[in-house]
Formats: sequence, C-alpha cells, structure tokens
Amino acid sequence: MTSRRPFGGPSGHWLGRRNPRLLLVVTGLFAVVTVSLQTLAAATVALGFGVAAAAAGGLPFRSLLKRLAALEALMAVLLATLPFTVPGDAVLSLGPLTATREGVHAAALIFLRANAVVLVLLGLLGSLEPVVLGHALARLGVPHKLVHLLLLTIGQIKHLDDERWRLRRAMRARAFVPRSNRHTWVSYGNLIGMLLVRSLERARRIEAAMRARGFQGRLYLLDDRHWHLVDTVSLVVLVPFLAGLLALDRLP
Repeated sequence: MTSRRPFGGPSGHWLGRRNPRLLLVVTGLFAVVTVSLQTLAAATVALGFGVAAAAAGGLPFRSLLKRLAALEALMAVLLATLPFTVPGDAVLSLGPLTATREGVHAAALIFLRANAVVLVLLGLLGSLEPVVLGHALARLGVPHKLVHLLLLTIGQIKHLDDERWRLRRAMRARAFVPRSNRHTWVSYGNLIGMLLVRSLERARRIEAAMRARGFQGRLYLLDDRHWHLVDTVSLVVLVPFLAGLLALDRLP
C-alpha cells in the first residue's frame, strides 16, 4: 500500500517540499529587487543566487538550457547592438559604429539581471504543476476569476495544439504545400478561423460540464500544503539577503 501524498505531491528535492506560496513570494521579491539593481557587482551576486536556485530546483541541465535558449538569443542581439546605441565614452570603433563604455555597462547589466530572474523563475516555479500554482496564487489573495482563467487556459492549451496538428495533417493529406501566394494565406486564415470556432465549441462544452457538476463560479481550494516553520525561516533568511543586495548596489 502506498502512502498518501499531499495535493500536488512534493518532489524529491528540498525546494519541492516547500510551500508553493513561499516559492511565489520569494520569486516575486527577488525579481523586484533584481530589476532595480544598477551595478554589475550586485547583479553578478543576483545571478549567482539564480544559478543556485536553478540547481536546487532539480531541473535537468539539458532541459534548463532548452528553456534558456530563447532568452539567450535575445540577449545575444542585445549585447551586439546596445553598446553601439548608447552615447558615452568610446571603447571600440568598427567603421562608422562606436561602442561606448556606458553601452557595454547597460548591456551587461541587462544580461545579468534577466538571466538571474529567469533562472530563479525556472528553479523555484518551473517544477510546479499548474494546479498547484493556481491554488498557491489563490491562497495569496489573487482574485479567483484570474486564477480560473489561468487554470482553464493552461488546461486547454494542449488540446488546442492537438487540434491544430489534426488540421495541419488534414491539409497535408490534401496535398497542401505552403508558398508565398494568396492560396497559402487564405488556407492559413481558414486554419486560424477553424481553431477559433472549435475552441469556442470546446469552451461551451467545458462550461456545460462544469455546470453539470455544480460549478457556481467559486474556486474550491483542495490542496493541503500547509505553511510550516521552515517556510517562515526560509523567508526570514531571504530578507537580509535581498537587503544586502540593495546595500551592495548602493555602495560607491
């Protein structure tokens, strides 16, 4: 006989056994503090915290790299262009383009802050199930309508994607080959229209099923993840760290 697991099921790592509300509060506080940093030293420390959070979150390294790929592509464009667009003291000239010290500083600062926030987001919240995340948001006082919208949207994204692939396979079975012509754009327009129509039909069926089960617009919180002393201690330890980051950022 297997023992009963709490709603959402704790994962094997230490962070997976913490209250989801703690993870949400820590992520929010860290993001607010990090985006306000103006020095490279403080941003580097924040990035180190992000790396530690990602490691503690138990995400596989390869999966973490895949999730960071889009961000790093954007950061590469930023690092290649921002130093040449910010006025200041020149440090490098490439023909008519001149990179400035202020531009390099701004690009490096944005790079460090963005990666720090995303790493903490992936490490602390990346392993949470959508239902657990929704319940944690509701426990923190987020309006129930927004939580309903989040849970229903996440729950239906996969179904919409499956429907899109079915329609694409049907188009390929009819020898559709995308080209840059009017027929292709009309076909894609019909595809989008059918997705909207079928998503509306599915939303009506889901609403009817929910009403048949007695849904009256209220979100029932069924999780049993209680706030423990170790969660309070973790939050108390985080506050001096964030205050230290701000103090380091204000040093001359």
